[in-house]
Amino acid sequence: MAADGESTGKSKGRGGRRDEADIDESVEKEGRLDVNELETIPTVVPREGDGYRLSRSGSVGQGLGRIGEPGCTLTEDDLRRINTRKGFIQLLENKAVDIEEVRKTLLYEQELRQLQVELVRLQRWVQSNGERIAILVEGRDAAGKGGTIRRFTEHLNPRAMRVVALPKPSDEERGQWYFQRYIRQLPNKGEIVFFDRSWYNRAVVEPVMGFCNKKEHQRFLQQVPEFEHMLYEDGVTIIKFWFSISKEAQAKRFEERRQDPLKQWKLSPVDEKAQELWDSYTRYKEEMFSKTHTTFSPWIIVKANDKQAARLESLRFMLNLLPYKGKEDAPIRLAPDPNVITRFHRKMVELDL
Repeated sequence: MAADGESTGKSKGRGGRRDEADIDESVEKEGRLDVNELETIPTVVPREGDGYRLSRSGSVGQGLGRIGEPGCTLTEDDLRRINTRKGFIQLLENKAVDIEEVRKTLLYEQELRQLQVELVRLQRWVQSNGERIAILVEGRDAAGKGGTIRRFTEHLNPRAMRVVALPKPSDEERGQWYFQRYIRQLPNKGEIVFFDRSWYNRAVVEPVMGFCNKKEHQRFLQQVPEFEHMLYEDGVTIIKFWFSISKEAQAKRFEERRQDPLKQWKLSPVDEKAQELWDSYTRYKEEMFSKTHTTFSPWIIVKANDKQAARLESLRFMLNLLPYKGKEDAPIRLAPDPNVITRFHRKMVELDL
């Protein structure tokens, strides 16, 4: 009976379903897929290396949008009817959705999850060995520092991890040694601390904006290698990231923040002057690299025009650097992409590409 049912179940409708070969043939001939031909079992997420190919039909390429934008919304019923890959792609085309963007995001989310699993393992190693890890995340405004820190921390145990984003110093703190308020925030035994901007405020932002004088700036540049060497000798691991973006990418992200009511809080008076003072930021940044890049505390440059790539490769760098237990069994690549992550060297001419 089952065999007879399968042989006669190629007609449309609820009583039977056309097999995948017939559906694929229909798509190739007609260029479209009737909603009734979309079966109700879930579609496997497409992955590189499994024979997946993007559709190149002439209807795609103009006016493409992202899922969720007006005219590009997928309903629950749409998703429930998806069966084949071609059906999935056809549905996205009918909705004028950028298929390449969808594919890239699916792969990104898959890799991110695997790297975050490894990060949880790393945190267990930090706790069991009493390691102290300080991660400094620096870069121009809108370079993606905060978003990267969120991807680092969203699945970590908050009892053994902190994010430090200090406000401007109080009157009392202004009368102290510059490093004093940052020393209070250094990692304890078995802890990872992320600095969303750090003591390097005095290297770039403060002199550009006039928040410190020349003497204070030069004193900082003289003291910071000695300060970091003391931490290194005491067993603190310091990872210094600089997120590098182009002037055009920064301008685009500022405009997105102005237009998005959920991101407008990110704009500050300092941000508003970032484009105007671009060259000044560049000059102070280059001086900072030349005087504070050391063998025991090097600068790691992250090309951040592509936010997703910057996040993934930053995670990879940290996982690749630290000798945590179980690292050799990781099911995902841990070596960072040298086209995204590079160690600063003094022959670098231009970083913000």
